[in-house]
Amino acid sequence: MMREGTPEETQIDLGDTDISLEDDLISTQSDTRPLLNERDPRGVNECLKVTFEDVIAEPQSVRSTDKVWICSHTLFEVSKVWLYRIFTTLLAVPVSLISGILFAVLTCLHIWLIMPCVQFLLVNMQCLQTLWSSVLDIAVSPVCRSLGKCWGAIGVHLERK
Repeated sequence: MMREGTPEETQIDLGDTDISLEDDLISTQSDTRPLLNERDPRGVNECLKVTFEDVIAEPQSVRSTDKVWICSHTLFEVSKVWLYRIFTTLLAVPVSLISGILFAVLTCLHIWLIMPCVQFLLVNMQCLQTLWSSVLDIAVSPVCRSLGKCWGAIGVHLERK
């Protein structure tokens, strides 16, 4: 609520709300701090939990030697971990930068361009909404009700001979 007096006395009363700049900075910083222990808290990449047994499985009737099985298991796990680390080292920073730029641009466009246009259309198209609603109530709704009553009376009976 605004209380007006002289221009020097104009104040904004926020009631019981106590907002400080420090709280805003702390909440912003805590939201952007990376999670080191739990890096997928929402389970976005559950499908990527692949183990050796998910990829390579030998039936009981056909089996390789134990040394081949152990070596292939070790090579699978080591190559998966180290190639992931190498690709992450090469791609993480550029992809993160590009993703950050993309989401910043999309957020800016959504806030400053798309939503104002949508609100403008919603406010100014009220007369068209009323007209369209009337057309639907007068022309389309009776036709749909009539067709529903006609087709609702159709019955299908299947018999086996």
